[in-house]
Amino acid sequence: MKNITILVVDDDEEIAELVEIYLTNDGYCVEKAYDGEQCLKKLEENKEIKLIILDIMMPHIDGLEVCRKIRKMSNIPIIMLSAKAADMDKIIGFGTGADDYMTKPFNPLELMARVKSQLKRYTNLNLGMESAQMEDVRIHNLVISRKAHKVHKDDKEINLTPIEFEILYLLASNAGRVFGTDEIFEKVWNEKVYEVNNTVMVHIRRLREKIEDNPKSPQILKTVWGVGYKVEE
Repeated sequence: MKNITILVVDDDEEIAELVEIYLTNDGYCVEKAYDGEQCLKKLEENKEIKLIILDIMMPHIDGLEVCRKIRKMSNIPIIMLSAKAADMDKIIGFGTGADDYMTKPFNPLELMARVKSQLKRYTNLNLGMESAQMEDVRIHNLVISRKAHKVHKDDKEINLTPIEFEILYLLASNAGRVFGTDEIFEKVWNEKVYEVNNTVMVHIRRLREKIEDNPKSPQILKTVWGVGYKVEE
């Protein structure tokens, strides 16, 4: 963790400093920015940044627009922070490419747990992974490489976020099996589902936009109405 740098972006300096204290206590290096423009500049200057904790409501460029800009050039994990707890706000956040979403006020220890979960997924540090799980999965015109953490469609690389990759790999490596949304959430996020939300649905929609020839008529990632989702064999 000593070599892992996290960028904390929040126009509330007290919140930014609080998050910094918890991160440094866990051994992370921390960069801070107080608006969207600073965030993009620091991300460009420091290639060692491995995760961003990003507030939504900020001056100049808000967090949603910052997230959209980042997703055009990077799949770095992004955890959004917002005072808005409504489902629609979360859907919008995930729709811009965020990997996780927490509402203020938040428990710093929960935030630290989510940071670790996202970093583990992003850096592929699951040392207990069986060798079979490291093999490429070929389905339709996709090649999904677990080891390289990359997806190619017709030999062209597709830029997926870590969460999108995990969902696709889960479904593709179990082609034909239907997974409910709660099961997908628990396997990918490594958390229990305590309330109904649209998190999985939003990520499925984004995945289809990237892997399907026609996202409105998907041929790979199918919906099984009333049950869940599957990748066609």
